[in-house]
Amino acid sequence: MYTDPIADFLTRIRNGQSAGLRVVKMPSSNTKVAVSQILKDQGYIHDFKVEEVAPQNVLKVALKYNKETKVPAIREIKRISKPGLRQYCSSNELPRVKNGLGIAVVSTSKGLMTEKQARKENIGGELICTVS
Repeated sequence: MYTDPIADFLTRIRNGQSAGLRVVKMPSSNTKVAVSQILKDQGYIHDFKVEEVAPQNVLKVALKYNKETKVPAIREIKRISKPGLRQYCSSNELPRVKNGLGIAVVSTSKGLMTEKQARKENIGGELICTVS
């Protein structure tokens, strides 16, 4: 049993890309769906779908690759805040990932959003992960 479902989600995406898979399956949760929506909106994945199965819903994430070079769209995806050490930032302390070329996913009081949206709305929160 895993104790950090978000780290498991990110690791499955990382492993799926290194294996060259088109679709990665994992147990679904509201947080994973919200992170998947952000990744889709920012252009890091093609799409995602939640299938309703008896014990727990299954989240299917369609990974994105460059057509010519077959290089994954996500070059690096890293968990920042962990269950043993939570990382919180105010709106003016939010990091800029790869000098603005990547994103950081932030859990705020208004839901999950990118660090750019959180900076615009002037709210801080817990840093979930960075993607570049």
